[in-house]
Amino acid sequence: MPDVLVRNIDEKTLNNWKKRAARNNRSLQAELKEMIDALGKVDIEETRNMVREELTKYRAEGRMFSNSVDDIREIRDR
Repeated sequence: MPDVLVRNIDEKTLNNWKKRAARNNRSLQAELKEMIDALGKVDIEETRNMVREELTKYRAEGRMFSNSVDDIREIRDR
């Protein structure tokens, strides 16, 4: 399997990854490999097309999304 070397990572970023790895009971390398594998499998165009299809079906049924800004303001003003 090929290796990858990443240089000049911000120290705070690296520390955050280390903490995340510890929370998941993994080594830093295992945590980074998991994230690279997971994100590498995502095809953004495929995802966009899937969302567009669902939105088209939703709208074809006459359904609409509420304006979340109005909803939040209503809840906040209670």
